[in-house]
Amino acid sequence: MAEAVSYTEKLKKWDRFEAEKFSKKAPVTTPYPFIDIEKPPEYRGIPHINPEKCIGCGACVNACPPDALIMEWDKEHGIKRLTYNAARCIRCARCIEVCPTGAMEPTTRFEIATDNKEDLVEVVEHKLAYCEECGEYLDFTERQIEYVKAILPKEIFEMYALDERIGLTQEAKMRKTVEKLRETEGIPVSAFMLVGEVKDKKGGEK
Repeated sequence: MAEAVSYTEKLKKWDRFEAEKFSKKAPVTTPYPFIDIEKPPEYRGIPHINPEKCIGCGACVNACPPDALIMEWDKEHGIKRLTYNAARCIRCARCIEVCPTGAMEPTTRFEIATDNKEDLVEVVEHKLAYCEECGEYLDFTERQIEYVKAILPKEIFEMYALDERIGLTQEAKMRKTVEKLRETEGIPVSAFMLVGEVKDKKGGEK
């Protein structure tokens, strides 16, 4: 029958030189944060907005569960502002999935500790499209209109006369439509008068 060797006896026979050699090969800890930690490429870190690719469509804002992304309109200065707050982000990557241009880029960054909250905020500003018909800013950015023109077939633009209508406000589009209808019927009535009539009926004024 084999004799059981106590733990104390095992320690006496321990080769300290070999143990030191082993510890150098496989350290128990790493000197983080003084060195970068290798992350797997699929690790979900804090997303980043690429301002060169972003068109300001707001798809990421609609998809974000914790409201880490918000959209603001400043029509006084003609600006549409997209703001991302990493402090609210849960790293679900929904914004990355729905972005049509790939502007929401994934990263493996997870260190967001800071003593300044502004370090956690990204802001991208876009220029709003301008309606030359009525002189008001649209809800869409200039980049959004350029993107639509680039992806839609030319036949669609010709069929619906989008070249004339895509840069107009809803009221201006209605005026254009009424003008076309009146021209077809041959009745020379001002489109502005017709728009006024529609508003009077809705508001109960004449």
